[in-house]
Amino acid sequence: MAVGKEIRLKITSIKNTQKITRAMEMVAASKMRRTQERMQATRPYSRKIAQIIKHLAHANPEYKHPFTIERPVNRVGVILISSDRGLCGGLNANLFRLALRRMRGWNAEDKAVTLSTIGQKGTAFFSSIGANVVSQATKLGDRPHLQDIIGVIKTMVDEYSEGKIDELYVLYNEFLNTMTQKPRLVQLLPIRPEDIGEEQKGQWDYIYEPDAKEVLDQLLIRYVESIVFQGLVENNACEQAARMVAMKSASDNAGKLIKELQLIYNKARQAAITQEIAEIVGGAAAV
Repeated sequence: MAVGKEIRLKITSIKNTQKITRAMEMVAASKMRRTQERMQATRPYSRKIAQIIKHLAHANPEYKHPFTIERPVNRVGVILISSDRGLCGGLNANLFRLALRRMRGWNAEDKAVTLSTIGQKGTAFFSSIGANVVSQATKLGDRPHLQDIIGVIKTMVDEYSEGKIDELYVLYNEFLNTMTQKPRLVQLLPIRPEDIGEEQKGQWDYIYEPDAKEVLDQLLIRYVESIVFQGLVENNACEQAARMVAMKSASDNAGKLIKELQLIYNKARQAAITQEIAEIVGGAAAV
């Protein structure tokens, strides 16, 4: 029964694929727990330094840092954080879709766009479409460290300091829950004043030691680094969650396909047996 043999081979192949997707689902679930713990551990620092920067935006220091001074925008820089590997559903596709939409909007306003990419998928995609990628960082693993992306951050900060870009953004996937990850675009530079409550507005400032310039020069660089690193950690957690969900969906679909093929195989086998019986009965009747 040639048809039955072919179906059995398909069922065996799908079962082998299902074993792989289930294994990948379990690995992603284990990694997701670790990445979520790391994400939760880094959030307080990034939130606190962001709060301090918001306070500084309303303060009146004797030294005005270049990162807080707005200027006409002719060039935009974006640090884009993607994953190194695929098989994580539409995580990267949604991120790239937002990036392309914003890039088209900036280009329509005659603003040039410069990219720095973190992650193999983003590097490959934007290089293939001819985007202006000036720096990249790939193969960071499941436990990336700040020093792994310092080069990318420094490149873009230097571009801003030298006037080659007038605004700097970071684009990454924000972890909302296991089932939901949302692309997020955050402006890093220049730092704009935000509403942090009426009670904190007015004529006030910090006391700087040894002086405002030295403190702000260091603090604002740490702020940029912390926001980008938090985006990397968030994106890492999103990647594992999306991969776990995608592999579970693949395993479930494989199970459904196996059931359908098994039903087809049983029908074909039953038809073949019925035909053989009919041939035997017919031969016996002829004798």
